[in-house]
Order: sequence, then structure tokens, then C-alpha cells
Amino acid sequence: MEDSIAGLLARALEHGRLDRDDARALVAARDLPPLLETASTLRDRAHANVVSYSRKVFIPLTQLCRDVCHYCTFAQPPKPGAAAYLTREEVLAIARAGAAAGCNEALFTLGDKPELRYSVAREALAAVGHETTIGYLVEMARAVLDEVGLLPHMNPGVMTREEIAALRTVSVSQGIMLESVSPRLGARGGVHHGSPDKEPAARLETIRLAGELRVPFTSGLLIGIGETRLERIESLLALRDLSEQYGHIQEIIVQNFRAKAGTKMADAPEPTLEDLQWTIAVARLIFGPAMNIQAPPNLSPRSYDRLIAAGINDWGGVSPVTPDHVNPEAPWPHLEALRTQTARAGKALTERLAIYPAYARDADRWLDSGLVPRVLGAMDSEGFARADNWSPGSAVAPPARDGVTMGTSPGGKGSTATVAVRALLDRTLAGDALDEAGIVRLFGARGDDYLAVCAAADDLRRRVNGDTVTYVVNRNINYTNVCYFRCQFCAFSKGKLSENLRGAPYVLGVDEIVRRSQEAWERGATEVCMQGGIHPEYTGETYLEICRSVKEAVPGMHVHAFSPLEVWQGAQTLGVSLAAFLGSLRDAGLGTLPGTAAEILDDEVRAVLCPDKINTAQWLEVMETAHGLGFRTTATIMYGHLERPLSWARHLLRLKELQARTGGFTEFVPLPFVHMEAPVYLKGRARRGPTFREAVLMHAVARLALYPEFRNIQVSWVKMGPEGVKACLAAGANDLGGTLMNESITRAAGAVHGEEMPPEAMDRLIRSLDRVPAQRSTAYGGVSDERVRASYRAAVLSPVALPMAERYARDPASNASRKLVRFGTDKDG
Repeated sequence: MEDSIAGLLARALEHGRLDRDDARALVAARDLPPLLETASTLRDRAHANVVSYSRKVFIPLTQLCRDVCHYCTFAQPPKPGAAAYLTREEVLAIARAGAAAGCNEALFTLGDKPELRYSVAREALAAVGHETTIGYLVEMARAVLDEVGLLPHMNPGVMTREEIAALRTVSVSQGIMLESVSPRLGARGGVHHGSPDKEPAARLETIRLAGELRVPFTSGLLIGIGETRLERIESLLALRDLSEQYGHIQEIIVQNFRAKAGTKMADAPEPTLEDLQWTIAVARLIFGPAMNIQAPPNLSPRSYDRLIAAGINDWGGVSPVTPDHVNPEAPWPHLEALRTQTARAGKALTERLAIYPAYARDADRWLDSGLVPRVLGAMDSEGFARADNWSPGSAVAPPARDGVTMGTSPGGKGSTATVAVRALLDRTLAGDALDEAGIVRLFGARGDDYLAVCAAADDLRRRVNGDTVTYVVNRNINYTNVCYFRCQFCAFSKGKLSENLRGAPYVLGVDEIVRRSQEAWERGATEVCMQGGIHPEYTGETYLEICRSVKEAVPGMHVHAFSPLEVWQGAQTLGVSLAAFLGSLRDAGLGTLPGTAAEILDDEVRAVLCPDKINTAQWLEVMETAHGLGFRTTATIMYGHLERPLSWARHLLRLKELQARTGGFTEFVPLPFVHMEAPVYLKGRARRGPTFREAVLMHAVARLALYPEFRNIQVSWVKMGPEGVKACLAAGANDLGGTLMNESITRAAGAVHGEEMPPEAMDRLIRSLDRVPAQRSTAYGGVSDERVRASYRAAVLSPVALPMAERYARDPASNASRKLVRFGTDKDG
């Protein structure tokens, strides 16, 4: 028999799951170690080193219930003087305590339809204007959503289609434990006798209806209540059938019965740990790698490693505030203790939302439209919970636990590092190129994998750049914020067709541009970086005039100006080729081009983020043409909004491919999305920028993925702040960009890190890491001693004026016959 089980397990590894006959044959599996090993291997294929949990607060809306399960102490009969339901104030007080403790989930658990059994329940509901418990639940969940901001998960029992639909408008997930499909348990003497809502067909119908309504749903088994192992397998197969039909079951819970005093099962034997492990492993083999398999940690204290060994990847909800009202004898583990014990089993404890990552990433399909912005604001790029309140450009300090900031070394006792990530890093450092899947895997690094990625990137940085950290003394000149393009991320541009809310429209005259350039030269600058909105009256001649004027006034100043969008638009307005226009710009004094307007080089994302902007191929074409003419350019990415790590990988590989052909990029500049004033965020369609972990990883993975084609990785002090800069300099970055003098675009988006970081401050920050500061030219050459001396103790900048634009739109008397140049999905002038 064990030989046949061995073949069965081999088929599970080959196909990723078991068919029905093989699943039923598992009932004969008695040798636990190979079963557990197979389940763990399958789990790791999809979940790697992550074991998740949800930080929740438990809200027991009512403990009245019409059912009389023989093992339950949660359900209570009415008591004289006791309220039938929590009041609105009590519900909100529990929710607020949870929010103060960092919870994201409000778990509403309640008895099943008590109004059908108890008059006191009907009277209490009538007093608050409801006929059903579900109606009151909808109101309370809405209050928690709107007044506290926690994301509700609902466990109200058997429901109708209409009730599930009503709850879908106020919750991100719902659930009902199937417990068992065995009808024996409802017969006389069974644990469900006298409990109509425990009828398996009724519970399966609730789960089916949730699938039809596209509700992320949780279910699972309660083991040790009189069922057989074969009945457990049949229960899992019934759940798998519904999951395969609708795709909505986001987790399978395997919960072990705990005997409770005062119940009919007070003296019943509890399942052994080995029996629990067997059931978890069987669930993994039946559902395969991707399904989330959960076991509550408080019901198996001191056995966390053995539950992980059985194939779980989730601990369920854990509350730092409220007890487990269903199992009050079993306190929740402290989160730090759970983190430590999980790490000892080789896994990184990772917080999730009540809605699991795969469903959060596809929120438009699985959630009511009113809930989508709330989930986007609470999630990271993979759909897990944001672990802290840091966002790019904000004054919030980075998380203290971050290993790079703290100088923690990967590995050691309790290491959560994986063989797969170590192999990727070793191959990369040996010179093998990362492919798309490998890059995505590194972006998903957590725990000690994250630390290992950062350490490898820092080692590579040291090999390529040594300990020197460079920067350029420059001035940003954003010559107008009037723009007729409709980029959804931009809070800087203003215009009749733009969708922005902050600040007045302005246009700098050529005289003011020249004055700022001259002042910058006097303060030691070697570069002016000039970009702006695409004003409807601007043509290629505008950009040529700007270049000529600056070079005539300050011949020694390097002009670093005009994104690929401006170049393409300028060429189109003059009716010339890209090469011809770039040649004219070179003749007019343009030195290098910034690689902005790249955003994400993935047209699926650009179609939403910047639909009327140049597409990926056009951006790359401008850059390749410029490189062919001898221009050097930067390359950027703007990340943390709509996109996923797969788009980041595609972006990096497209840059690397072009660099391998041309060698024209001087550096790669990650620009984390600053969300505060961005239209796409204010409309509820974007995340709150990358998390701190993601922002650091962008620099680290870029160093590894772009090697050896790119030598320089820059970190934006404007967006990352001083502490973020330090973390990135310890994770592969070697350049701080420019001193800027005037920074407008990021500040318009809501950033608070200032307009200028003078050389003195740059040097202090760099030396605080025992690194060597050095000023550079735009193209990473040296800078004269005269320029360096002039940059220190520079005079205070003169106040700048922003002349208000007289109009957003075009002057009807000029260029009346010229259509506006458009790209992407909207090309009408």
C-alpha cells in the first residue's frame, strides 16, 4: 500500500494536485513524513518563504444563535439584562481600538439568524430599525468602514443571494466553515443535531452563491467532531469543485476541535497533532500549490513548526486587541513571538489583508467598486498589506525593522532565506543575466531573502563603483506647468485638459530661464536640468530657443533637458524627423537628455496611466535615436501606482536590451510614485506609492538586473528622504542625483523633503555611511576645482517668481491651423 501511496505523491508533485481517485486513496496514507514533505514542496512552489496572517480585531456582533452545536461556547441563550447585540458605539469602540493597534481587518462573527428563534433578538433589531441580523450587520460594517477605515470580513452563517450581495457592498471578504459534508453529524446524537444551519447542502449553497456573486470567500473543515478521514477528503473535494467552478475560495481553514467545559463534547477526545498535520497535508495535495491553507496558531501552541511542515502558508487572523471569542480558552500568540517561531521554521511572517493578495490584485473583479480604493490604499504591489505608513515624499520615518537600515546580516539562526533566491544571486554575481521570472522573484523577496538581495546588490556596487558616492551640482528649471496631456499620476501640470488640483498655472519667459541659469552658475552648478509641461503653444522652436539662450548667456553650463515626450512633440510640430530635430537641439547647445516620461515601459499600464502619451516603442525610439547621434541620456522608472512587479521586470529588461545596443544611458533612476496629490490616487485608482521595502528593492534589483550594462544607480533624495537614501546606498545605489536648487514636480505631488540639498548636506549624508562624496558632471566625468569651490557656501537663492499663465489653452490667433500632437489612445487635436 505504501508503494501505491508513493506513486500517488509522485503524481501530486508532477501535476501539482491530485485527481479525485488519488485524493480518496490518501485515506490509506499512514506514513506521515513523505506526505508532509510532498505538501511542503507543493506549498513552496507558490508561496516560497512567506507565511501570512491578518492583523484583525474580532467584533462579536451577537452571540445569540438559533443553532445548538454540541461543541460551541460562542453561542449563548438570552440572559436577563444582557443586550442581544453590540451597540453601534460598542462596535466602533472595538474597531477604533483595533485601528490604534495597527489592525487592518474587522472580523464580524455572529450567531446564525437568532431572530428566527428568540423574540429578544427580534425586538432588539426592531429597536434599531432592522428586521434581520444581516441587515444590522450591513449597517455596522458600513459604520466601521466609513468611520474607522478597517476592512470588514463577514462570518454570519448561511445566507441568501440577496444577503451575500448586500454584504458585498461593505466587506472585502466573507466566509462560512463547511466543517463537514457528512450528513451523519446532523442525525440524532451527532454534533449538529438540532442545528438547521449546519446542513451541508445549505452551507455548500451559500458558498456557491458567493461564487456567482464574485465574493472572495473563506471556508474549511472542523476536524475531530465525529467525521471520518474519508469524509474529510470528500469535504475538501466538494470545496475544490466550487473553487474550480467560480475561483472565489481564497483560503481553506483546517481547524482542530478543542473540547470546552459546559458543552456536550466536553469530554470528547481532541484530534492529535499528527491527525491535524495529516489533514493539512491532504488539503494541500488536493488543492495544489496556490491555495491558501490555514491553521489557527492559537489552537496548536508550541507546534507552529509542525503545522508549517504540514503545508500551511497562513495563520489566519491574529488580534493584538481582542480575544478569540469562539475559542476563548486559547489566547492569540503575540505577533513578535509568532514572527520568531515562524522564522525558526524558515518562513517570513508577512501581513496580509482580509482579502488575499491574488484577489486584491484583481480588485475590480472581486470587490464592490466602492471598496476598491480602500484596498488599493492598504496594499503593496503584490496585494499583501502595507506593513507601515511610510510613503515616498512623506515625513513618516521608514520602518525601524528594515534590515538594511539597521545593518542586519542575512542568514543565521532562524534564517528565512531560500535556496531559489540564493541561486539567482549567485548566478547573477557570476555574470549570468536575470530573466523576467528571476527579476520578478527578486522583487518578491521578503525576510532574509530581502536582506540577501540588498547585500548582493551592495557587493556588486562596491565591485563596480567602489565606495565613492557621486552627485551633480545643478538647478532644476521647470519652465511651465501648463500641459495639454492628461497623465493620471501628475500633480504638477495645469491646463484646460489636465486633471490636476493644486497650484496656479505659470509660464517662465526666456529671460527668467536665463537668469536662473546664470544664478546657478554663480552658485557652482555645472548643469541646468530643464523640463516642463507640454504647453499647447509650444513647438520645437520653443525648445531650440531655450537651449540657444542658456548657452549664449552661460557657455560653460551643461544643458540637460527635454524628455522623449518633448522631443517627439517638438519634432512633430516642426514636421521633421526625430534625428533631424535632435540634431538641431545639439547644434543649439543641448548636452544630454533626461530619461523621464518613461513611467512604466509596459503599454498595458500606460494605457491607463498616461493614455495620450508616447508609448513604450516611441520612448525607446527617441532614446535609441539620441544615442545614435552621440547623446548620453538617463533612464528612469516611475513605480508604485497601478503596476505590478512583472511590469518592473519588463521595464528593466527593455532598458538593458537598448543599453546593450547603444551604451548611451549614463544611469538608472528609480522614481517612486508620490501619491498625495496625484489625480489617479485621488480618484481611488492607485496605491500609495511603493512600500519602503519595495523602494529599496527597486534600487537593489536594478543593480543586479541591469549589470553589467548600467554602471550607475541613482537614488532620489527628494522622494526617499535622508533615511531612505541611506538604505538605498546600502542596497546597490551609488549616486544621489542633483542638488536641484529648485524642485517643483515632486513638491507639487505632496513631497516634503525640500527643494535643495546643497553640497555640504550631500557630503554629510554620504560620510555618515563611511562613503566618499564626489561631485561629478552630468555624464559622470570630473568637475573642475573652480566649480567645486564655487558650490560650497553658495549665496542664498534669489526669490523666484512664477508668472501666471494668461490662459491654459491655445491662443486662437496663433497656430490656429496646427493640431495638437497626441499619441496613444487619443490622437485628436
